[in-house]
Amino acid sequence: MALPIGGKVLLDTNILIDFLRAGMHTQWVLGGHGTVVRFISAVALLELRLGADTPKRKKAVDRIQQAFQAGRTLGLTPSTLDHAGRLFRAMYGNASGLNDRLGPMNDVLMALTAREIGATVITNNVLEFRRIAGKIPGLKVAAP
Repeated sequence: MALPIGGKVLLDTNILIDFLRAGMHTQWVLGGHGTVVRFISAVALLELRLGADTPKRKKAVDRIQQAFQAGRTLGLTPSTLDHAGRLFRAMYGNASGLNDRLGPMNDVLMALTAREIGATVITNNVLEFRRIAGKIPGLKVAAP
């Protein structure tokens, strides 16, 4: 079965969690199909590590990390972090109305990282990423 898009993709954390919990999105996570070049954000890896509270979960995160070739885990640059801070402030103000600042900030960071390399964000959180895309020209978002 071919994936519906080709080119570069950056997988959101929820795609990786669905894979770990339910074996979903195997083609996206493990690859090997078509013209898709898969990337993971260091932010997604951070989120996965935060949830890896048992030896079994730690091994599962190791498996995810190993599924991406060298150079396919994308870090954050100072300019990305600066842009994310400005964008977050523009979208959420001082974030006083948010119960969780980390999730929205991580989404902004992943969105900016994807746009920097010309990748489409693959996410189950399409509405939020499309809202972010309204502030980031050129960002592409798709459901798995």
